[in-house]
Amino acid sequence: MRYKTTGTCSAAIDFNIVDGKLTDVKFLGGCNGNTQGISKLVEGMKVEDVIARLEGIKCGTKGTSCPDQLAKALKQTL
Repeated sequence: MRYKTTGTCSAAIDFNIVDGKLTDVKFLGGCNGNTQGISKLVEGMKVEDVIARLEGIKCGTKGTSCPDQLAKALKQTL
């Protein structure tokens, strides 16, 4: 799946959901090290758990962040 982000440096997030768990998370753009870290940390987690942990995180003065955008993407797929 591809989710087009808004309000962040990343342009989109690609991911898959298999048996209720998040796999193959890749951010297009954004802070490379941080987005790679997020991707590795959430790999294999239940979608609901990822949403609970990442939703509402802000980046500086922005109203959202790459982790928050991932949570929004996952909520949209549920």
